[in-house]
Amino acid sequence: MTYLTRATAAAGALLASVGLLAAGPAQAAPRSTFPLSDNWLYLTVARGETPPAGDKHGTLLLCDPLPLGYARAAEACAELEAAGGDIARIPQKKVFCPMIFAPVTVHAHGQWNGRPVDYQETYSSKCVMEARTGAVFAVER
Repeated sequence: MTYLTRATAAAGALLASVGLLAAGPAQAAPRSTFPLSDNWLYLTVARGETPPAGDKHGTLLLCDPLPLGYARAAEACAELEAAGGDIARIPQKKVFCPMIFAPVTVHAHGQWNGRPVDYQETYSSKCVMEARTGAVFAVER
């Protein structure tokens, strides 16, 4: 028996002993137990103008009751709150970005104050993206 097989068997025995393995089919939890509020967005950031399906990553940004999702979530939630949840209304920061073409495509979908949000844009670089969207898409890989 190899080490990997022994480790797998031990993990299975541990899960079975606490009843997780033989618990039967998973049941959906009631809506009230999910932490989603009226202010949440699923954010994706991808390299390129038309990125391949595998070249993007995403995260869930939750703003109520407290910001969760990534390191700059509190800043992103504050910017979204000030803009009424409209990413296009976030004030552009005055920065100088290098003129290097490295396109980034972003997408946000979710809801803000009960209204649906669907935002997609391609920026010429990550610097331009952050200047125009603040901390909203500042998710780290």
